Amino acid sequence: MSLNDAVPHAVSGGALPLATDALLTDALAPKALAKNSVGLAHIVFFVVAAAAPLTAVVGASPAAFAFGNGPGVPGAFVLAGLLYLVFSVGFTAMSRHVGGAGAFYTYIAQGIGKPAGVGGAMMALVTYSAVQIAVYALFGVFVAGALAPFGIELPWWVWAYVALIAVMACGQRNIAFSGVLLGVCMLAEIAILLLLDIGIVLKGGGPEGFTFSAFAPSTVFAPGLGVALVFVIGSFIGFEATAIFGEEAETPEKTIPRATYVAVLLITLFYAFSTWAAVQFYGPSQVQAVAEKGLEAFYFTAAAEVLGGWSVEAMNLLLITSLFACILSFHNTLNRYFFALGREGLALRALGKVHEVHGSPHIAGYVQSAVAAVILALFIAAGADPYTTVFSFMSALAVLGILAVQVLVSLAVIRFFRVTPTRHGVGTTLIAPVLGLIGLAGALVLVTVNLSLLTGSESPLVMAFPYGLAVVFLLGAGFALYLRQRRPELYASLGEVFA
Repeated sequence: MSLNDAVPHAVSGGALPLATDALLTDALAPKALAKNSVGLAHIVFFVVAAAAPLTAVVGASPAAFAFGNGPGVPGAFVLAGLLYLVFSVGFTAMSRHVGGAGAFYTYIAQGIGKPAGVGGAMMALVTYSAVQIAVYALFGVFVAGALAPFGIELPWWVWAYVALIAVMACGQRNIAFSGVLLGVCMLAEIAILLLLDIGIVLKGGGPEGFTFSAFAPSTVFAPGLGVALVFVIGSFIGFEATAIFGEEAETPEKTIPRATYVAVLLITLFYAFSTWAAVQFYGPSQVQAVAEKGLEAFYFTAAAEVLGGWSVEAMNLLLITSLFACILSFHNTLNRYFFALGREGLALRALGKVHEVHGSPHIAGYVQSAVAAVILALFIAAGADPYTTVFSFMSALAVLGILAVQVLVSLAVIRFFRVTPTRHGVGTTLIAPVLGLIGLAGALVLVTVNLSLLTGSESPLVMAFPYGLAVVFLLGAGFALYLRQRRPELYASLGEVFA
C-alpha cells in the first residue's frame, strides 16, 4: 500500500523570463504591497489553511498509522511540531531584521548570499507550484465524485479549472479578503474533526479505554518512526506563510513571530489530539492493523459510529472546502514570490506591479495561474491519473522541495547571526538554528529514501526529483552569477529588504 491510498475517495517550471530593458517603464515600476492589511489572525489562518488540517488528518495520518509507528503517530506529530518550534526560534529572530514578500528567498540571500538566494527562490517556486497542481487535481477528483450521484458527471479537470479561476479571482482582492475566506473554511473543517474527537472522549474511548501511551517514548520511538515522519512532516507545509506577508502585516516585528508560534502550536496540538482520539477509538493494540486494512475508511468509520451518517457527508463536503482553502493560501504565497522576483528584476517587471485599489500583486496572480493552467493541461494531455500520478507525484516533490529550502534557511539564519551584531542570545542565534538544521536535514534524508513509499511509485521520474531540485538550485545560482558579471547594478539589489 502507498500514499495513493492515504487520501479517502470522495463520497463512497521552466525558468522565469528575464526582465528586459523595454519593460523598465514608469508604468510598470515596482510598488509596495498594501501596508497594514493583515493582522495576527489573518496570517494564522493562511498558515493553518495551507496545512489543510482535515485533509492532513483524514488523508495522511492513516498512512502514518499503517506504515509507521502505529499508535505512536500522535507523538510523531508532537516531534515534528517541536522541530518547527525550534526552527522558529532563529527564523523569527531573523524576521526582525529581514523582511519582504520574498520570505525564504530574502532570508537565504541575506544569510548565505545572493546566488544561494536566487537558487532557493527557484526551488521555492517549483515547490509551491507543485503543491498547487497536486491540490487542484485532488480538488477535481473530490468534486467530481461528490456531484456524480446527482447526475452531474464531468471530468475531474473541469472542476480543477473552475477552482483555478475562483482562486485567481480571490487572489486579486485585498489580502484581508482571502484571510477572512480562509478563516471560515478553516474553522469549519476543524469543527467537524473536533466534534469527532470530543465525541470519542465523551464515549469513553474505545475497547481499551483511555491511555496516553501514544506519547510514551517507547511507543513514539518504536520501529517505523522514520516512515511515520515522512507523512507527518508533509502536513506542516505552508509554514513560510507567516514571513511572506511581512510587508502587509500590522507591526510585522511583533506580528510575524507571534503568528509563527501560534500557527505551529495550533497545527501541532490539533494533529496530535485528533490522531490521539483515533488511537483511543480503535485501541493502541489494534489501530495499526485497522489502518492497514482500510486507509480510506479509517476516519469515516469512526465518524459514522460516533456522530452518525450525516458526519460522513459533512466530512466529504468539508474536505472540498479544505482543499480550496489550501489552494488559495498557496496561491497568495506564490503571488508574493513572483511579485518579489519581478520587483527585483529577476523576472518580468510587470510582476512587481500591484493593484491600484486592492494593493495585491494581481499581475503575478494572472501569470502564476496561467502557469498552473498550462501544467495541468500537460498532465491532462498525457492522460495522467489525477490521483495516483498528478497528486501523488506533485505532493512528494513539494515535500522534498520545502525541506530542502528550509535546510537552506537554517544555514542562512546561522550565518546571518554570525556576521550581524544583535542583542539575541546564543541560544537564539546558534543553538536553536543548529538543532533545527540537524532535524530538517534528517527529515530531508528520510523523505528522499522513502520517495517510492510516499508516491506509491518507483518511476524514474520520481527517483529523479532530488536531482531535479538540485539542478533548479544550480540554475538559479548560476543565473545570479551571470547577473553579477553582466548586470552588476541589478545583482547588487538582489535580496533587498523592503521595510
